[in-house]
Amino acid sequence: MLNLEDRLNLIKQVGEEIISEEELKKLLQGSQNLVAYDGFEPSGQIHIAQGILRAINVNKMIRSGIHFKMWVADWHAMANNKMGGDLDRIQTVGRYFIEVWKASGMNLDQVEFLWASEIVKDPDYWKLVLKVAKTNSLRRFIRTAEIMGRAESLDTLTGANILYSCMQTADIFYLKANITQLGMDQRKVNVLAREIGPQLGFYKPVVVSHHMLMGLGKPNTTSTDKITKTIDLKMSKSKPDSAIFMTDTLEDITRKINKAYCPEGQIEENPVLEYCRYILFESFDRLNIKEFTIDRPEKFGGTLSFKTYPNLEIAFANKQLHPQDLKQAVIGYLDQLLQPVRNHFENDDKAKALLSQVKSFQVTR
Repeated sequence: MLNLEDRLNLIKQVGEEIISEEELKKLLQGSQNLVAYDGFEPSGQIHIAQGILRAINVNKMIRSGIHFKMWVADWHAMANNKMGGDLDRIQTVGRYFIEVWKASGMNLDQVEFLWASEIVKDPDYWKLVLKVAKTNSLRRFIRTAEIMGRAESLDTLTGANILYSCMQTADIFYLKANITQLGMDQRKVNVLAREIGPQLGFYKPVVVSHHMLMGLGKPNTTSTDKITKTIDLKMSKSKPDSAIFMTDTLEDITRKINKAYCPEGQIEENPVLEYCRYILFESFDRLNIKEFTIDRPEKFGGTLSFKTYPNLEIAFANKQLHPQDLKQAVIGYLDQLLQPVRNHFENDDKAKALLSQVKSFQVTR
């Protein structure tokens, strides 16, 4: 068992923001069983942030001694009109997601998958949803609409969207999750849960919000609000070239990375560097490497190797490393990282059938 400091450091590696670190430390020092949860809406093919990055973060939480509950939010996806609101299709996509994680290195022995469609059969769940709904004004719940990727507008939100916010807040307490471990885009609803938890006789869950990986295109947001900016910049399934998907071919990866926004010397809002920092440098064991190596002809400076991401970033900022050389290395490592996933969906009949079904579905927001 890791000591307290090591456990805390692992979780801090996951959390771009933690509310609050002192509360987290007290939880880790306590004797109760700790539960972290994340919920996901099954919708379309899974991209690398949902696949590899999710596996990295979940595994760190598990290594810190926390039991992980993965909430398959199929009813939430239906409320949000994902897959056209077709529950059968949504559930097919949910099973496909689980197959991806099987092949992505997620420690599934320590992950409990729970389906919203099973939990909603419990009247006590709906009683809790109603209690949550009674705690605040409609306007307060509208402010959490970003959890669905929706603009905060009474003209566009439906009753289902408001119900969604109440359900997601209730999920935390129904699952007895001490820790919410979702993306920065879910921060508002998690803060709401902290506000109303004590009102309902519960607790304040600790919020561990992970970084949202940027889309590969040029950033086009002008927002100064951190959460809005995060949502604007994140990758999108509706824009296939904005992300690497978990069964992309080498040809797909090459095309997308070569087109990716990566200005020479710029380290801020650079999606190629983000892939390096959050995925590749976290996957040395899986890639069976000890250094991130960039092969270049001697006339262009020869081979470069980096053991840590900060050293790579410094070299790039100082223009010692050209974007195209970086991209070629990233393409090779991503292809290597996704090969076991492609193999799983090529060789496992169940996984192959699920992928074929998912590809046939029309992705909807």
